[in-house]
Amino acid sequence: MVIELVLIFIILLCGSFVQGVSGFGFGLIAMSFLPFLFTVKESALLVITLTFILSLSIAVQLFKHIQWKSLLVILSAALIGRVGGFLILHNYGDMDILKTFLGLFLITVVIYLFWNESPNPEKKVNGTWLPIVLGLSGGLMGGIFAVGGPFFVFYFLLVFHDNKYAYSANLQVTFVITAILTITLHGVSGDFSMEFISYFLVGLVSVLIGSRIGIHYFAKLSQQNIKRLAAVVVAIAAANLILFG
Repeated sequence: MVIELVLIFIILLCGSFVQGVSGFGFGLIAMSFLPFLFTVKESALLVITLTFILSLSIAVQLFKHIQWKSLLVILSAALIGRVGGFLILHNYGDMDILKTFLGLFLITVVIYLFWNESPNPEKKVNGTWLPIVLGLSGGLMGGIFAVGGPFFVFYFLLVFHDNKYAYSANLQVTFVITAILTITLHGVSGDFSMEFISYFLVGLVSVLIGSRIGIHYFAKLSQQNIKRLAAVVVAIAAANLILFG
């Protein structure tokens, strides 16, 4: 039990640090390793709940940079996607096959992180179908695997390519609001166990420490290098999930 809690603390500390530095990555890191200890359902619920705390902590610090009008379409679509994600996780979250699907999705995200090009500042960002598609996709994947961040990252990098504080602030608000919906739906459905409390408390301390450190180094470390390092770690874990999950 003690070793398990230590492993959870380390995994979540690394994930929260990456999120504090780059704006996302907590779910990617955490969901790459937690399913080796729990089911996908248990892992996702822990990550989503802690994402709420972590993102709220960062959003409060960057509150003045939030641009609410830019959130309307993508956030509305994300909430719809989260309902679909809830239905799948609630009914099938204990099945081992989800670990394979999670591994495949993580590999896809790694490919995106490595080959994603910098946004073109002169290219006009579509304000209708693009945020709808990305919002639905991010909401669905976030609701099932707690790793819907890349879809939102892609959109907000396009919209706020010249303002990394607005990018991070709007990203965190999206995580906060979608997490509230998911936590409420699973709470009403009785998906949280008593053991969850101990894991949550350990995770809470971990993410608060990790995010503080990450925010401290936000302006000092290269976001791109942090993402690449995280991508390598996620790729290794994803391969293990596919082969041995």
